[in-house]
Amino acid sequence: MREGAHGTGDIFRGQIPRRPPPLHRRRLLLAALSLPAATLLRGRAALAGAHGPTGAGAPGGAFDERTVPARAAALAANAYRPPARRLPAELADMGDDRYRDYRYDAGHALWRGQGRGFEAQFFHRGYMFPERVDVHVVEGGRSRPFAYSPDLFRFEHGAPAPAAGEDLGFAGFRLHVAGADRGHGRSHTALAGMDEVAAFLGASYFRAVARGLGYGLSARGLALGSGDPGPEEFPLFRAFWLEPPAPGAGQVVVHALLDSPSVAGAFRFAITPGEDTVFDVDARLYPRVALAAVGIAPLTSMFEFDAGDRAGIDDPRPAVHDSDGLALLAGSGEQAWRPLRNPRTVEHSGFQDRDPRGFGLMQRKRRFEDYQDLEAAYEKRPGCWVEPLDAWGAGEVHLVEIPTANEYADNIVAFWRPRAPLAAGREHRWRYRLHWTAAHPWNPGLARVAATRSGALDRAPGRQYLVDFRGGRLERAGDGADVRVRAEAGAGALRNAVVYRNPQDGGWRVGFELEPGDAPAVEMRLWLEDAGGRLTETWLSRWTP
Repeated sequence: MREGAHGTGDIFRGQIPRRPPPLHRRRLLLAALSLPAATLLRGRAALAGAHGPTGAGAPGGAFDERTVPARAAALAANAYRPPARRLPAELADMGDDRYRDYRYDAGHALWRGQGRGFEAQFFHRGYMFPERVDVHVVEGGRSRPFAYSPDLFRFEHGAPAPAAGEDLGFAGFRLHVAGADRGHGRSHTALAGMDEVAAFLGASYFRAVARGLGYGLSARGLALGSGDPGPEEFPLFRAFWLEPPAPGAGQVVVHALLDSPSVAGAFRFAITPGEDTVFDVDARLYPRVALAAVGIAPLTSMFEFDAGDRAGIDDPRPAVHDSDGLALLAGSGEQAWRPLRNPRTVEHSGFQDRDPRGFGLMQRKRRFEDYQDLEAAYEKRPGCWVEPLDAWGAGEVHLVEIPTANEYADNIVAFWRPRAPLAAGREHRWRYRLHWTAAHPWNPGLARVAATRSGALDRAPGRQYLVDFRGGRLERAGDGADVRVRAEAGAGALRNAVVYRNPQDGGWRVGFELEPGDAPAVEMRLWLEDAGGRLTETWLSRWTP
């Protein structure tokens, strides 16, 4: 695994004083996804609007595995036409409190009472989600539209209902799995005897939960220009096809049609709840133009502060984040951990690789004491691990860290960026598996980074660091074992590195000092080893003034 273009050297790519739009209005989204069927809006003006040149909203017909790819290819062969967005003013201008007064009626859930093990409920259009999303149900090799009606929703606290017969349409949907014993946090995901497992809402965003956890970070269908100086392009899922699972089946299949000015795409999601919730993703992309700044399997999360990065933070909580690190498993087998940061300016990191085995934005801290937040329950936010199912060739795991002054805007993005641009006019296929999980198992023989802490040195602008490792065969090493620190820096100097057992938890701690000199940024990496080889995963970090 190489970071940047020069081994462990500096990969800082400039300072970009631009904040992109919140990636995705997290306070509203979390509120919507944690309510018993939070959906939305009502309204009155007609909203018929075109659905695009391939008729994504047209009446149903024959359906098979090539139907959505064929529609995506046809979309890409034509100029982009956005989906309908126009809404009555009372829907477009409402606040989030009113938004949450429009709730889907669980009694009208798709597949309700059919013994299929899954149900689907739908989000109304409005507020931050104006785009119309067409929904189809696949039955017996044919698809039919799932029609909108105000009768599908409950309108609470005086929220006015739309007039009968108005076709306002949907913004997305959520899936529930039968059985209240899956162990999900009931206050976050329980609904009418069914447990929420996933939700698709807004652009190409989707989220899922794992056993005992609530919602947290998001995945996306595709990222285009994330964190770059120009405007970011947000492709959207403009239509879905839901396949009814066979009675007793443990998996549900969803097809999605993606579209944006630069690219169209077809996605197939095979969703399997369990201890972890697993998405098998088959993505076919059809660029209208060559795509260089493309992000495959993008993940979006939030990191405000932790013990290793809380300069200027005045907050009673010890940490606030949905994810605390980027986990990497390189094609070579090297396992690495990069703690996330809340930088002063937008920063990009590229971890170059060939045929990666996996990467993910993970939440390793799992105790309430790590956050002391009774409302947000950050210890119950899932991580998401991306496992490629094919050889992805040369490229990099790309990390974007964006400054944030609060916990309400997602400011972290990670994705795979292939080295070669995606050529226009042809199909590009990516298959991967998403694991929504509390902790993805890696090489059990290697200790993992448990914590990173830093503080000022009296020799400014230097810093001192403490890195804790725990697990693996390092746990069994005696206090007098020949455990050595291997540390490298792309600039400046790392001094006074020492390693010693932590008697409080049985792990090991590394302490060292960084003297950056005149460097504008310093990339650092370290690991522990003994005569038998590596004892730990690789710790990666970046210092900036």
